[in-house]
Amino acid sequence: MKEISIHELDGFYIGNAEDQEGGTGCTVILSPEGATPGVDVRGGAPGTRETDLIASEEMVDKVHGLLLAGGSAFGLDAASGVMTFLEEKGIGFDTGFAKVPIVPGAVLYDLGYKNAKKRPDSAMGLKAAESAMERNYRDGSFGAGTGATVGKILGPEASMKSGIGSFAVSLGDLKIGCIIAVNAFGSIYEGEKILAGPCQGDVLLHTEELLYKGYAASFKGNTTIGCILTNANLTKSQANKAASMAQDGMARAIRPIHTMVDGDTLFVLGSGEVSCDVTVLGTAAAHVVEKAIHQAVKSASCSILKSVSSVGHV
Repeated sequence: MKEISIHELDGFYIGNAEDQEGGTGCTVILSPEGATPGVDVRGGAPGTRETDLIASEEMVDKVHGLLLAGGSAFGLDAASGVMTFLEEKGIGFDTGFAKVPIVPGAVLYDLGYKNAKKRPDSAMGLKAAESAMERNYRDGSFGAGTGATVGKILGPEASMKSGIGSFAVSLGDLKIGCIIAVNAFGSIYEGEKILAGPCQGDVLLHTEELLYKGYAASFKGNTTIGCILTNANLTKSQANKAASMAQDGMARAIRPIHTMVDGDTLFVLGSGEVSCDVTVLGTAAAHVVEKAIHQAVKSASCSILKSVSSVGHV
């Protein structure tokens, strides 16, 4: 297994657009030739678009773009800008009367970060799509990760800054990468080392321990959303299985995960160049998800909202 850049997945174009003053943004992944989609939704409070058509039995088997956005449900509006961009390029599902771009998406809740009235909209989605064609993507507090924070069991004021991260590998000709925006309710771990979580004074705490001590999971400003990119040749059922397996990467890096106050959603897009074993793909996908989550936290513009000098237990 060799680490590569996310931009080495040649069939995909990735771009960010954001409003740093407003504290929100979106990330767009384009596949002009079409990609086979999969999805796995496990959080209890998801905000999604066009996930029903990804079911294995549904007719449409290719998508042309994918949206990851802040703004809660309002942020889904950014997908219309992505559709506008693709339609102008003549890209979409040919219905006979028009080519309809298929653009699934998912959103996270960042309305409490800076300005709740600032959300990704059609204009921002269009800008992100244009940026994607220039491969203008970078990790950190950009795009869908602009307003992302983690460890919010003690409220947003005790949380830590996060962002969007990427990680990719190659296994011979097979390439697998992940883009993921981390806005989790839980704490973030690298192995057993805690990277981010709720802060009490200058002490970093474990979310699970706070839950066990009776603290309520009442703050709903959460959700981790991402996408696996691969050059694998997949059916939709295989892509859906790979998305399911890739969720293990979330479980390794975020604890707790898939709570009732998260909307955790993970997509897969396969560009179709390389045959592969789905078990191999799913196993590698879980690995890149875990590593991309670490990168999202480590690359955040301000990794700690409050000064943290030690790790504590309750």
